[in-house]
Amino acid sequence: MLRQVVEGGEIQVEASGVGTIDDLLDKMDGEHPGLRQAVENAKAKPAVNHEFAGFDTPLKDDDEVAFIPPMSGGSGATAEELVRIQREDFSVDEEIARTMRTSTAIGGVDIFMGTARELSRGRNIQKLEFEHYPEMAEKKLRYLRTEALKRFDIIEVGIVHRYGTIDIGENIVLIVAAAEHRKEAFEACRWCIDELKQITPIWKKEVTVEGDSWVEEHP
Repeated sequence: MLRQVVEGGEIQVEASGVGTIDDLLDKMDGEHPGLRQAVENAKAKPAVNHEFAGFDTPLKDDDEVAFIPPMSGGSGATAEELVRIQREDFSVDEEIARTMRTSTAIGGVDIFMGTARELSRGRNIQKLEFEHYPEMAEKKLRYLRTEALKRFDIIEVGIVHRYGTIDIGENIVLIVAAAEHRKEAFEACRWCIDELKQITPIWKKEVTVEGDSWVEEHP
């Protein structure tokens, strides 16, 4: 509905006289009459640079602003809810349900779950310990979600990674990729876990009877 008002999905607006998102909407409404009313009717939330914001949020040059209607299904799940790093265990069923509630158009869900295994490089593992650089790790996981939504024809992605001490058999990481069709969900899920291993500052220590060792690869 919003795309129809502006006759497309993306427009550029000269920043002169624009201080906040509300100012921006006024200026856009002048150029595309009915846009403000459409935003209000759709109960759309503004977002700045891929993060939800308020209409009074200040803007600067080159900011990207989106007006996002409620997702089909009405879960209202935020990026912080879908993408998390936490100490406690997670429920696979709950994470799948959280992701699926974002849209009734979802027809295929693919998951990857990493768990703590007993054997690694020929050694018996007693437990694993994960450390992370909190601010950067969380930022990278959110980047993975945003980039996956751009790269693949999918609807939503959920990512949860644990830190701290994890016993053998316990969950470590979960990727949930949801799409209309299975092929896109498979591709996005694999890409997310492969990229996670490369760019996310999370470190794993294996604890054995012979001693402890830090390993480079992620689960």
